[in-house]
Amino acid sequence: MITPKTLFKEIQAGKFKPAYYFFGAEDYRIFEAEKFIASSFLPNRQLTTNYRRIDARQTKCGDLITELSTIPMLGERQVFVIVSFQSYSPKQIASVLSLLTPPDPHRVIIFSSPSSKAPRKKSKFFTTMDKAVVTVEFKRLSPADVAVRIQAHLQKEGLTIDREAVTLLSELVDGNFGAINAEIAKLIEFKGAEKNISVEDIRTLTSGYEIFNIFELADHVVQGNTRKLIKMIRQLNASGHSPVSLGFLMQQHFLSLYFVKNGKPPVGNRAFLIPHFRRQATGYDNTRLEQIIIQLADLDSAFRRSKLKPMIAFEMCVLTLAGEKVSGYGR
Repeated sequence: MITPKTLFKEIQAGKFKPAYYFFGAEDYRIFEAEKFIASSFLPNRQLTTNYRRIDARQTKCGDLITELSTIPMLGERQVFVIVSFQSYSPKQIASVLSLLTPPDPHRVIIFSSPSSKAPRKKSKFFTTMDKAVVTVEFKRLSPADVAVRIQAHLQKEGLTIDREAVTLLSELVDGNFGAINAEIAKLIEFKGAEKNISVEDIRTLTSGYEIFNIFELADHVVQGNTRKLIKMIRQLNASGHSPVSLGFLMQQHFLSLYFVKNGKPPVGNRAFLIPHFRRQATGYDNTRLEQIIIQLADLDSAFRRSKLKPMIAFEMCVLTLAGEKVSGYGR
């Protein structure tokens, strides 16, 4: 297994492997890596015709094998991206992987799984993939990596940013690669000819972002306001926040509430939010917070094992947290 950074360096150097398997918590980074490989491997005139993205959930294995067995005319290059490859049976997976031998220098195949179906590294599926292809895990960026990326990007645009502003923005985007790019673009457009970005600029532009959205979600949970809960969840999902990432943030949020209520620091570098955590923690006792933390941990397991779609599983879980009795979902 290699890191995304190693992958990037190899592709920049023109070193391509016949096949890769992308997985992890960051769907946006996976998608960007797929496009980067395709644009680097294929000549411009072939990008629109020889770059194929196939969803395994909607494609019969036999049809996929036929597609991969087709040899392009005149030795043209090909890039195939097989999304949700884990949805095939072990026998079907073995049949597809057998097509990788002997390796074809004119073709790159990228297999991937969405974050909600990312395999455990000890699973049979992952072991099979790790032996057959180059595996790459796309994790959320650490706060330190986010800070470096923010400063480097802004520096290229001739902008500087206060240290406190970097810390706040890093926490707000919470390692989400797509959010980093979106927020930086907003800052660049917002500042115009001004050269320095302050904490106030961050609060003005990103105060409604993930962490503060989670505070609002938690407020609705405390109040039992299920109508507003569902409306807000669906708005967040429509704007690009996956149920898996929202579940992760909710879990961190309620852990932070529990820690702050009991005189301990919150999860991560979120000391600046302690007054907010204290305010919200007054709506819970320790027993209820412990129950919620357990339910959110169970939700993480449900994302991997349940037949429910991730968004449905997330909505059902949050409704039970708000006091609703949801059929088919245990409290």
